[in-house]
Amino acid sequence: MVAILSAPNLPENCSAKASSWMRKNFFLILPDGIGHGKSSKPSDGLRAKFPKYAYLDMIEAQRRLLVEGLGIDHLRLIIGTSMGGMHTWLWGEQYPEFMDGLMPLASLPAQMSGRNRVWRKMIIDAITLDPEWRNGDYLSQPHGIRLAAEILFFMSNNPIQRQLNAPTWQKADQLLEESVTNFVARADANDTLYALRASEDYDPAPKLNSIRAPLVAINFEDDLINPPELKILETEIKKVKRGKAVLVRRSNATRGHGTHTLAAVWKKHLTRLLKQTQ
Repeated sequence: MVAILSAPNLPENCSAKASSWMRKNFFLILPDGIGHGKSSKPSDGLRAKFPKYAYLDMIEAQRRLLVEGLGIDHLRLIIGTSMGGMHTWLWGEQYPEFMDGLMPLASLPAQMSGRNRVWRKMIIDAITLDPEWRNGDYLSQPHGIRLAAEILFFMSNNPIQRQLNAPTWQKADQLLEESVTNFVARADANDTLYALRASEDYDPAPKLNSIRAPLVAINFEDDLINPPELKILETEIKKVKRGKAVLVRRSNATRGHGTHTLAAVWKKHLTRLLKQTQ
């Protein structure tokens, strides 16, 4: 999730000089959610004794950071990609007056189900059924983390781009090995396990009509995680009073689910939303 703070929403304790300068600018707030980045997570020491958390817990922690930590009670925009996109839907429901606009990318406003749940469960099983996992008290990263990396690599791009990048079996093996090696070098099995299980409470569908801010949801035609064939976004967006769904067509510029990291592909829609909500 990325929050954009605009001029009028400054903490009261700002100096006059700082306030004058800040009111001419926008500020991005990019929090590390619970279990991710530099935020608290199982690998910090508690391992499997780390408290269980879910997506609603993550956005509540973000809200407290803003309100109690930074003295901010309103945002210009909340935008998120993938898991952050899912959080954006929940933000709009839980705190409908908190923002001027919402832009969830690469996500669906429906509970975790179908193939989207299956690949997550495959990773969960790969870790927890590995004897090396030892109920979270492993001595070194269990082999299951490698299987997790392979599944994530498989789901993250589209078949056409994969074929272009790997026209031979040797090249395909090389790309896979490079991706897996990079993931395993920085990943932790318990962190990965907790992060995937956190999505089990995600189901924005019943409360979509409570979203009040203008919302533009962007998905990608070649996204294997949120395939347009399901028609979920087109159906559920009708429940959002000021909602709009955008499907970015497959092109040489798209990279499946990973297109959410390529702002050049979708920035025009962000620009329009910001102008609409000025």
